[in-house]
Amino acid sequence: MLWLGAPCGSTVAAATATQSLDSVRAAAEQAVRERYAMPGSRIEVTPGALDLRLQLTECQQPLRALVAGNAPAASRMTVPVQCPQDGGWTVRVPLQLQLFRTVLVTNRPLLRGDGVSAADVHGEERDITRLGYGYIENLDQVAGRSLARALARGSVLSPGALGGRRMVRAGDHVQMVARLDGIEVRADGVALGSGDNGARLRVRNENSGKVVDAMVSAPGVVVALP
Repeated sequence: MLWLGAPCGSTVAAATATQSLDSVRAAAEQAVRERYAMPGSRIEVTPGALDLRLQLTECQQPLRALVAGNAPAASRMTVPVQCPQDGGWTVRVPLQLQLFRTVLVTNRPLLRGDGVSAADVHGEERDITRLGYGYIENLDQVAGRSLARALARGSVLSPGALGGRRMVRAGDHVQMVARLDGIEVRADGVALGSGDNGARLRVRNENSGKVVDAMVSAPGVVVALP
């Protein structure tokens, strides 16, 4: 008569023990949080569902989730989770990532060549995984540069939208050029705004005190507009 004792039953139970799929998903989520969480940000990670028919041998070692150190934050990612023991397994866990940071957004339409001041933008929380062209977080990053292209109201300010340094900055002494019927007149003025080539700004004539509209044409030179 064959006796099936407790040791044999324990061996069978151990052989059939399976890994919780929730623990696999949790390992992937934790790895992504540790990789992308940063001061001043808010992160949301939603692991995708795994096939319920998946039968994984219970891992006797801590699970290892792999997130490449140079992998950019993306709205959809796939994270391999490994059981690092001999004969272990690897499962790829799909997930959705949202990484919120406060970025600069325009308050009004801005033209090419315009400078950007505190009055032109405000901070707004956005999911940066969806900002493929990048973003600007503070005016220090603008550092006197002007816009390379026009921006509509509500646009996220991005590095690609910025051109070179402004040819004229507020407070600069400039040469005002007025042209009428082939006659050119020059006068000294003070810029009341900042901008690159082609930008419109206000300038005060130093002699008369009159404020006129002008367009930047060169470093330190503006052309009075009719």
